Amino acid sequence: MEQVLRRAGLTSYQLKWIAIITMVIDHTGAIIYPGEMIWRYLGRLSFPIFCFLLVEGFVHTHDIYQYMLRLGIFAVISEIPYDLAFHGRILEFEYQNVFFTLLLGVVMMYVLEKGGDWPEKLIEVLLVMWLANLLRTDYSFKGILLISVFYVFRQYFLPKMAGGAVWNLLWNGSVQGYGALAMIPIALYNGERGRRMKYFFYVFYPAHLLVLYGISRCLM
Repeated sequence: MEQVLRRAGLTSYQLKWIAIITMVIDHTGAIIYPGEMIWRYLGRLSFPIFCFLLVEGFVHTHDIYQYMLRLGIFAVISEIPYDLAFHGRILEFEYQNVFFTLLLGVVMMYVLEKGGDWPEKLIEVLLVMWLANLLRTDYSFKGILLISVFYVFRQYFLPKMAGGAVWNLLWNGSVQGYGALAMIPIALYNGERGRRMKYFFYVFYPAHLLVLYGISRCLM
């Protein structure tokens, strides 16, 4: 089974494209077609896949400090496009873009990697969740929780898939339940990197928000 998966499964490059495409669908619905929920249903697959890939990136990176610096730089760069697209203002500090969530997730994994017993690790996870909630990052403490699930159960296939699916179903009254379908492509991950696209997503995220904001303004 494992050999079949490695031959026919999805690489991280292919997973990233699924996440990018569903992200664009989600943001198109949120910004341009807010009344048509089908866009948001499809878009719910994006964030769980990005969280899964973040963990894989953390595990395989050769320079964790550069990884965190890159996320931090593009978190700052993306804030104005994010605020324009979702709030119609150049700067708005009520909510912060998803790069801040991903950065906090990497910081959490870095701290957990340093060791310590599980009571201490649990406190560290809760502290980062509290910080995400305080900063009001995209997906807030819930995003950090999902990253921690993928990180803690990285070597355990069934708990990882079950935890990821349940996370999407926890938020009553939310469309996020459709995100449980993201476990299907994640389950098909074959552990291979595939083609490199190191900086593409970092640049694409703020760029596509600016494009969608421009389209929304033209349609007003």
